[in-house]
Amino acid sequence: MKIPLSPPPLVGLLEQIKEFEKVLGRDPLIEGRYLHWDQLRHREPPEGLSHEEWWTGIKLARKGWLKMLPFEDKHGHHMQFALPDPVQRAIHNIDRQSAGSVAMPKPLVSEEERDRYLVSSLIEEAITSSQLEGASTTQEVAKDMLRSGRKPRDRSEQMILNNFRVMQAVRALKDEVLTPGRVLEIHRIVTEDTLEDASAAGRMRKPGERIKVMDARHSTVLHEPPDAVSLPERLERLCDFANDSEASESFVHPVVRAILLHFMLGYDHPFVDGNGRAARALFYWSMARSGYWLMEYVSISRLLKNAPAQYARAYLYSETDDNDTTYFLIHQLDVIEKAIDALHAYLIRKTHEQAAAETLLRQAPRLSDQLNHRQVALLSHALRHAGHAYTVASHRRSHQVTPQTARTDLLDLADLGLLEKAKRGRAFVFYAPTELRHRIETAAQGGV
Repeated sequence: MKIPLSPPPLVGLLEQIKEFEKVLGRDPLIEGRYLHWDQLRHREPPEGLSHEEWWTGIKLARKGWLKMLPFEDKHGHHMQFALPDPVQRAIHNIDRQSAGSVAMPKPLVSEEERDRYLVSSLIEEAITSSQLEGASTTQEVAKDMLRSGRKPRDRSEQMILNNFRVMQAVRALKDEVLTPGRVLEIHRIVTEDTLEDASAAGRMRKPGERIKVMDARHSTVLHEPPDAVSLPERLERLCDFANDSEASESFVHPVVRAILLHFMLGYDHPFVDGNGRAARALFYWSMARSGYWLMEYVSISRLLKNAPAQYARAYLYSETDDNDTTYFLIHQLDVIEKAIDALHAYLIRKTHEQAAAETLLRQAPRLSDQLNHRQVALLSHALRHAGHAYTVASHRRSHQVTPQTARTDLLDLADLGLLEKAKRGRAFVFYAPTELRHRIETAAQGGV
């Protein structure tokens, strides 16, 4: 991808301005958007202004919005951010939908159902976050691995398993303070058995390990991280920022804080590999720590994977425009909102599927009276996936139950003729019959 054109230095522009009244009082936003110079230069400037004069007015107006962060770039210049209307609007929407006592659709009312949907979301984030970093395993194969508990067959599957484990670890750490040691542990989990140099898992880059962030074609250097010598101090500063309470002297909104943690770990690139996955794990930790419980059920990496150039460009806009991280904030807030919308659409679809399965089963009252909610959920899935294989391990992981409960669920469904039981090695595997709907309808007529 092309690196965005850096804005002309403001000092030089100010020296060229002869009529300051022309540039003062400009709106910091263009049609409601926080545009970078590389975007603005392709638009028609207001009458009587050059692009440079227009940009000067915008930059002067934005200076009143910008707030300094306790971070510096590799040249010792402070990072900063602003809260323009699009940012505040998005934060309000996320606050409303993902924190506090938000009403959830019917499938998530019970603890059992919440656990099932949580496992699905953890799997989704584990897979797509790994695919974003180069894992090539398909969704179905990866889901089968995670649900069945089988060992990874290659590096791609190992990356996905590691991501699943780190998402579980992040949930467990949400009430703990962040320390450099915990960040290193997160990185160790993320990269275990996936690095050429196994010793690099769980440690920062050494002075001799210089890395560059390249584009997808490995033809353009997008970013050169800070020198390795500075990393211990930078990581300490990152942890201090992560642990600041809402009562601290310099308030940063929790959602903004989580996004900035993501940004800074990506900017610092303290590890030889796995920086993106570790950065996104820190984002989830920070959101969970601040009570945004709904975020446990959404996958941001799925959306980032669909538009990786926009993800990279958000970093580049921030780095090329005086370390103004507002560009990255706006991008990530948009991703979070879309992820929440996708979750609600998913829940509506699942609610309809579950209702359809329950309606079909109610037509066979002798049958439905014998089924629990886990078995109904499995049959809802089986009705749409003829031939799908279920195991005790996969059913146990999907519903967070004991092996004995999972085994009983599946054996009972096989005894009722709703699953086909077969042997795979020493264990049983249960298949969704192609004529499952017909079997249930037969049951409704008294045939079971």
